[in-house]
Amino acid sequence: METVTSYPYDVQIIENTFITMRDGAKLAARIWLPEGAERQPVPAIMEYIPYRKRDLTRGRDANNHDYLAGHGYACVRIDMRGSGDSDGVVVDEYTQQEQEDGVDAIAWIAEQPWCNGNVGMMGISWGGFNSLQVAARRPPALKAIMTICSSDDLYADNMHYMGGCLLGDNLSEATVMFAFNSLPPDPQIVGDRWREMWFERLKGSGLWLDDWLAHQRRSDYWSRSSVCEDYSAIQCPVYAVGGWADGFTNTVFRLLEHLDVPRKGLIGPWGHKYPHQGIPGPAIGFLQESLKWWDYWLKGQETGVMEGPMLRAWLQDSMPPHTSYEDRPGRWIGEPSWPSPNIAEKRYPLGRDTIGASEDDNLPDAEVSVQSPVSVGVSAGKWCSYAATPDLPGDQREDDGGSLVFKSQTLEEPLEIVGRPVVELEVSLDKPLGMIAVRLSDAAPSSKSTRVTYGLLNLAHRDSDANPEPLEPGKRYRVRVELNGMAHCFPAGHQLRVSVSTSYWPLAWTPPEPALLTVYTSNSALVLPERAHQEADAALHPFEQPEQAPAVKTTRLEPSQHNWCVHRDLANNLSTLEVINDQGGFRLDEIGTEIRRSTREWYSCQDDNYTSARGETYTERGFKRDDWDIQVITRTVLTCDEKDFFIHAQLDAFEEGYRIYSQNWDRTIPRDHI
Repeated sequence: METVTSYPYDVQIIENTFITMRDGAKLAARIWLPEGAERQPVPAIMEYIPYRKRDLTRGRDANNHDYLAGHGYACVRIDMRGSGDSDGVVVDEYTQQEQEDGVDAIAWIAEQPWCNGNVGMMGISWGGFNSLQVAARRPPALKAIMTICSSDDLYADNMHYMGGCLLGDNLSEATVMFAFNSLPPDPQIVGDRWREMWFERLKGSGLWLDDWLAHQRRSDYWSRSSVCEDYSAIQCPVYAVGGWADGFTNTVFRLLEHLDVPRKGLIGPWGHKYPHQGIPGPAIGFLQESLKWWDYWLKGQETGVMEGPMLRAWLQDSMPPHTSYEDRPGRWIGEPSWPSPNIAEKRYPLGRDTIGASEDDNLPDAEVSVQSPVSVGVSAGKWCSYAATPDLPGDQREDDGGSLVFKSQTLEEPLEIVGRPVVELEVSLDKPLGMIAVRLSDAAPSSKSTRVTYGLLNLAHRDSDANPEPLEPGKRYRVRVELNGMAHCFPAGHQLRVSVSTSYWPLAWTPPEPALLTVYTSNSALVLPERAHQEADAALHPFEQPEQAPAVKTTRLEPSQHNWCVHRDLANNLSTLEVINDQGGFRLDEIGTEIRRSTREWYSCQDDNYTSARGETYTERGFKRDDWDIQVITRTVLTCDEKDFFIHAQLDAFEEGYRIYSQNWDRTIPRDHI
């Protein structure tokens, strides 16, 4: 990473200004202005998220917005309503109020004397989501967006549910927001009313896990902010970006396929990071790439950004399995459109323990059965890698021990796949409810197995996410499990391996009871999106090396710790995955604020008891200066029996070491075909 200190424009930073919404509420914004913008207005770029511009994203904001402003853009980083130093309370993600505020903020920016009326919107994760959602409302000044690590479908492809299965990240993300929503504004920004605003948040934000768990099927709760419901609502150009180690890569494919506006796609090997900071690498010069996008759409300059392929993707080479990678070897490929004419689906039949060598293989019919132990999934890694802990999938052989496994013959030539593989299965179950986890892995001659991609299906959702129906035990059903998108090259000498299990804990919550799954191979197959080798890939222009603006100055006060640990209590047949994400303590020297951040998670299960699944999360957040000393602690426990989920949550807030607020929640939520 190169740190750039000299730019075409000097930059003035406005630490805070307030933007008035249509109902009178004020949102807090930090602004980077190129020198002279008041005399010669420039385009603006807005980032709009709930993660505290004043302190917690200060470092990342400086890396990005200093750089973009130095190249002639007014950058406006806004705290959403109820977050950071803004008025109000945030009561859920992606609300209609949030989107209305985004429209109002864009209108305000366009009217400022330093803005020429052209506004772009960008963001990663939440900021990528609401860039799409605000674009669908068509604010006149919004000319283009960049959406990074986001989803167009809040039910089917988000951190809550996958294939109708409840994801463990539903609890994890609820924990993140539980902690954020309970933090006060900074007294140096909002003045004496900070404590009143804090209590309003403590009392009013609520327990988001309760709402998310209460909506276990596709409904208006999810669809009203999912742009997949009406892609035509988006009328401005879109640059969609993702990473193979992230949880949101499928969005890029769908946006390229369904939008009818100028659009580009980029998928690298990264986790949940901006691509210039991407891990696993290689990172790229993403800020330079974004300047090409903004210069073209906001300044009208010919930069070549719309030339070349619609989609650039990193075709990953085979690697031994590991829970973290600094880099993933591979090469950039380009597709002229999506779906691509270079990719063809090929169907390979399944047999007993085997995958056919060609589409025409006639394999003997077989019936194979499995009832997986709850421990299958310990090698799954996290649904969405943040590259802060060893959270990628490890060697799949241990999980394969509790799964049905189908293996191809040894490959005689390399095989490239790009897109979303599918596994078609004819199955029966001996219980009315159950799930299938399907994994596609790359097995080396050593037999080490690296997961390439995976998919989940709650069998009650086999025909509909909106209207799930239990199975008739013993009856055969044809089901289709779509795996997550991937670009991967299986080398000659390796095998493809498809693994099928009836549990995948803790990536996905367990079904209400163990179930015996039978697969009938005569009507089962692996469908691969195979890509013909393209000589044109070698002529693709290389991305520049990563650059960013200087980091903010910090002083380390306490060490950080990041790890995943598996504990096995053999006396009690209890297995626990412990996730440690302790960022320690540090001081932002520029504003003198000391920050303490720590999150720990525990996911346990006992023997083969599917209702023993238990998730617990614990967070600590603290801010301290000479005039300010606060701490917030949250704890959430999620358990279940065969009929219900049970939530117990605790919130405690402290000022100068004294508890000034405490609240407990106990909720029982019926299981809805999960």
